[in-house]
Amino acid sequence: MIRVALPTSAAAIPRSISTSASETISKNQEEEIRRIWRKAEAVCFDVDSTVCQDEGIDELAAYLGVGEAVANVTRTAMNGNARFRDALAARLQVMKPNNQQLEQFVNITKPKLTVGIRELVGRLHARGTHVYLVSGGFRRLILPVAELLGIEKSRIYANEILFDKQGNYHGFDTSELTSDSGSKETGKPAVIALLKKKFHYKTVVMVGDGATDAEAAPPADAFIGFGGNVVREGVKARAKWYVTDFDVLRKDLEHDDSDDE
Repeated sequence: MIRVALPTSAAAIPRSISTSASETISKNQEEEIRRIWRKAEAVCFDVDSTVCQDEGIDELAAYLGVGEAVANVTRTAMNGNARFRDALAARLQVMKPNNQQLEQFVNITKPKLTVGIRELVGRLHARGTHVYLVSGGFRRLILPVAELLGIEKSRIYANEILFDKQGNYHGFDTSELTSDSGSKETGKPAVIALLKKKFHYKTVVMVGDGATDAEAAPPADAFIGFGGNVVREGVKARAKWYVTDFDVLRKDLEHDDSDDE
């Protein structure tokens, strides 16, 4: 009698190989993003829940007494379930901040910077890397953040609230690239495309926590997901490199790229 040895589970072997291959591919993809990060000529950071611990729009809404209503709209927008411009319009329609209220809020509020961002931006500046703040939030709220981090005002791309002659709320500037998202012609993809065209950057990296950040690559050469303040599972799944601590990014800049040759 001829005995033929059969595997105890025919499906077990290919599953094992597949899993191993998947893990290898994932590791290789992360390492490629790391290499791009280390040679980036420009880095664009999202602001709300990335550079800052909180959502500036929600904080302003709370100051105006409409925090919960605006927070609900914000969560929908950040999870990618609504067109950004429509969500922004809906939030502002609830808030309707006048110019005096906005200035008062800025004057009494100190930006809550995420731990490690000062050191990371300082390290990037020391390397000669250009750092930008690219946000769907409001420029007036981001200016103090840029000042704390030593980022030039000209390197802020954000939204502008409009006021009438009496200082009352009068909409927002829809000509700002960051006033919409969902295509490569608007939002953060459009900002990065503009930067590449204007300054001839060969390598640009986008870092952020939200869906509008993930959609920036391409034209960004890499997207790094950040979950140090809030983890959005959909964004985490799309990121080839996902970090929860800015020190990871800072320390990675010390890597000797000659090791990759």
